[in-house]
Amino acid sequence: MNNFTRFIALALILGSALTSIAQDRKKPNIVFILADDLGYGNVKAFNSKAFNSNSKIPTPNLDKLAGEGIKFTRFYSGSTVCAPSRCALMTGYNMGHAWVRGNAKGKDGFGALRAQDVTLAETLKRNGYKTGMFGKWGLGDEDSQGAPHLKGFDSFYGYLDQSHAHDYYTNRLFEIIGGKMVEVPTDTTQYTEDLIVNKAVDFINQNKNEPFFLYLPLTVPHAELKVPAELLRKFQNADGSSKFQPETPFEKKGNYDSQMQPHAAFAAMVNKLDTDVGTIVKLINKLGLDNDTYIFFTSDNGPHKEGGADPVYFNSSGPFKGIKRDLYEGGIRVPLIVRAKGKIPAGQEISSAWAFWDVLPTITELSQTHLPQNIDGLSFSPLLLGKKPVKEHDYFYWQFNEGGLKEALTKGEWKLIRFKHKGLTEKLELYDLAHDIGEKHDLAKANPEKVKALYSLMKQAKTPSENPRFDWSDVEK
Repeated sequence: MNNFTRFIALALILGSALTSIAQDRKKPNIVFILADDLGYGNVKAFNSKAFNSNSKIPTPNLDKLAGEGIKFTRFYSGSTVCAPSRCALMTGYNMGHAWVRGNAKGKDGFGALRAQDVTLAETLKRNGYKTGMFGKWGLGDEDSQGAPHLKGFDSFYGYLDQSHAHDYYTNRLFEIIGGKMVEVPTDTTQYTEDLIVNKAVDFINQNKNEPFFLYLPLTVPHAELKVPAELLRKFQNADGSSKFQPETPFEKKGNYDSQMQPHAAFAAMVNKLDTDVGTIVKLINKLGLDNDTYIFFTSDNGPHKEGGADPVYFNSSGPFKGIKRDLYEGGIRVPLIVRAKGKIPAGQEISSAWAFWDVLPTITELSQTHLPQNIDGLSFSPLLLGKKPVKEHDYFYWQFNEGGLKEALTKGEWKLIRFKHKGLTEKLELYDLAHDIGEKHDLAKANPEKVKALYSLMKQAKTPSENPRFDWSDVEK
């Protein structure tokens, strides 16, 4: 081998080594998919024992995703309804400290994030990430400080307001154009879920060569129960009748349109969600990004019963008691799947408790991004890499006020729930989740010392809301 040949060989080896180092140092892509009102029991991978002829809705893409990564079986949403849950996700604060603690219009001073509320998207953008959100925001309208273009997103397309998101055949959506939030017309014959997913696909294709954060808060299967006819036919018999009998037609009420076959429509929406998740995952794989991409999938809260939805029929809460707007497990425990080929060993199941406010510190640690100070969240990223977290939560806390104040606190396997209506005596319920996952047996009277200890901790877990919209002190009187 002459000197020139040796030089070429050495250059090739060095080039290969530098390429390998560069790939190892590349910031990972983050894809966070959020379903809307999907119950723990609606995903077969989390509820296979209860999947019978009545409850079964195919979720093959989600089941495959769970098999290729980690399934978290005790993961909690930020709240039991939309906006506060998403606030916890974006800011890392629980309901004892968050700015948005309930559903409200996204106006400044009400349900919109403030300028000082730092979001996950803002932290990642400062670290060089391209940031895109497609779907439902719910934390600020176009004229507020909480609008997506002011909270760290380079790209956005979808709904700003959660009420508007009830309409799957709307004549308008919102989009970031030229750095500003713009209302754009839409074809009312097009299903908005398709429009949103198409924009997400475009975002991935446009940013495949640099680190990106894709936040995909899809609107299905939230009511109203509406799907294109071709999707509904998958869950109908040849004569057009529903495969999920008996059906009780839902008549238009409030924001929700009529639906003659709510069971079939709900099944089609869950199946549509699963198909859209599959679209994103397949694209990541096709582009060769699967080894550089963490894919998260979860739901914003428990299953709903609005618009004709029937969570009992579909066993949507799985083994848990309660649905959306409850602080029982069925209202706040949601499925979480995390996949990253080449980084996360497949087929794992983790039963330790984590929550929405832990997502921000987890993703910032995975992406070597500066973590905002003094938030409630802790990182569970070591679990994704087969290690033990440096720190875990001592307790978890929630509060919610619609028709009275509800509070819940878990410490280990013990759970205390407090109910307080204005002018009425408070009610306390205590459950041992280790032996009563369905919260069927209230142990409060038999365990007064445990109730006292958890009640004391519940008081310490919260601060009075800075937001006058969520100042619930009058409920305590």
